[in-house]
Amino acid sequence: MNFKPTIFALLLFLAYNAKAQNSYWVFFTDKCATEFNPHQYFSEKAIQRRVKHDLPLFDNRDLPVCENYVNQIAQFIDSLGYTTRWLNGITVYCSADDIAQIEQFKFVKNTQPMRVYEHTLTQYDPELEESFIEELLRKQTERMGVKFFKKEGLTGKGVVIAVFDAGFPTVNTNAAFEHIRRRDGILATYDFVKKKENVFAYNAHGTNVLSCVGGKKDGKRIGLATGADFLLARTENAHREPFSEEQNWLKAVEWADKNGADIINSSLAYTYSRYFNWQMDGQVSLVAKAANIAAAKGILVVSAAGNDGDKSWKYIGTPGDADSALTVGAIDPNTDYHIGFSSYGPSSDKRMKPNVTAFGEVAAQGKNGLEITQGTSFASPLVAGFAACVLENNSSLKAMDLYAEIEKSGHLYPYFDYAHGFGIPQASYFLDSSKTIVKPTFEFEKGKIMLSIKVPKDTAIFDDNLIYYHVENTIGYLNRYYVISVDEEYPIRLHLDEFKKGQIVRVHYKGYTETYFF
Repeated sequence: MNFKPTIFALLLFLAYNAKAQNSYWVFFTDKCATEFNPHQYFSEKAIQRRVKHDLPLFDNRDLPVCENYVNQIAQFIDSLGYTTRWLNGITVYCSADDIAQIEQFKFVKNTQPMRVYEHTLTQYDPELEESFIEELLRKQTERMGVKFFKKEGLTGKGVVIAVFDAGFPTVNTNAAFEHIRRRDGILATYDFVKKKENVFAYNAHGTNVLSCVGGKKDGKRIGLATGADFLLARTENAHREPFSEEQNWLKAVEWADKNGADIINSSLAYTYSRYFNWQMDGQVSLVAKAANIAAAKGILVVSAAGNDGDKSWKYIGTPGDADSALTVGAIDPNTDYHIGFSSYGPSSDKRMKPNVTAFGEVAAQGKNGLEITQGTSFASPLVAGFAACVLENNSSLKAMDLYAEIEKSGHLYPYFDYAHGFGIPQASYFLDSSKTIVKPTFEFEKGKIMLSIKVPKDTAIFDDNLIYYHVENTIGYLNRYYVISVDEEYPIRLHLDEFKKGQIVRVHYKGYTETYFF
């Protein structure tokens, strides 16, 4: 008798679960016969981008999802969500029993459940003095070489940047964006959470981010692309990031493509509550797949690395794991190296991530004025604005060439590691005609048992510069890497018996990189 209530409760729970409404992706095997006119669907800017990248205007991935398939599964579901043309699927809300029946259709390739989890977008300290904010405002663009862009009058003019975020309150009234509004530089907006056009509400994270792409404060650049045009998409639900928001991201990336985006800034990272570390290979998550498709269509996707560097997850989140996403980590503006919260690479299949870095503590425009905020969410838009200025300077650059050139412009290049990538992009790489060959700043000294790195005596003591080095194994990824403050003539000594033939030690110091091959 004592077991009957428990058994009854279990049966009731199972019955409830079978009928409970859950969220699922349903993917189809094909696209049935569908008429599609690219000239009617795409903006003129989107068509121009395809022509520039030698892409066909007719691409099967752009065809709508088959309406007949949707109609057939509609009888089993409570409601429909967004469709994704690129991945050929739709989100549905139904019970576990219903999804089991939907899976029996021959045109259904597979289904995936969607989950909900919590996530904090940023860290914020409102107690800092105004003088510190002004100094940081100056440094965050200066560190990337804003003076070179200013000299050439480069502001990202003619470049369309899509920003995916949690809301853009006051962007339609805020003085920091008045220069954009004056020229009708906000080309289109859409709230994919509420399914309406107004995005000028909700969480101010997007306002912060947009300012770090192209905002101004009393005539000073907050971000670098003050002359760019913008597409604003609300894909996130404030401090909550349910897996269902990945569907918003998928819909937004197709929307951005349709409306002619050249660059997408995505200041988000999906991580441990939906995925395992081994799935961060650029192939598993739907948003990583979509980011790669966007790049194939000529769009540079700039993605935040994530803010889990000081947590148990630690690693790059998706879509930053995508091979074709330019993933941006964060540095501390006070030390010029990795800031604790910035997520680490590599991807789970050992590709280098992040690709580059920028300030992870920034001065950004909020609803009520300039404020200090932290996160790779703000390093990413700084790089997106940088990319727009580079693209304005050389409009013939294709998306993946732009990606590669930004990597090469990193202040550490060709050195790299899994905290800094190739370092902070530098405008001088593209615009400084007075470039000179960097002279050696150190040398390798090989003894019987040690490999030492020697720096000149006159720079060794109390040197404010950092020396970077890594050890690359025989199959091309890093076993370890370090950043060391130089305070002696021989800052690095390595035991030779720790190395195998084919391994590499690469060292970077004061703009000079040299490699030692074992």
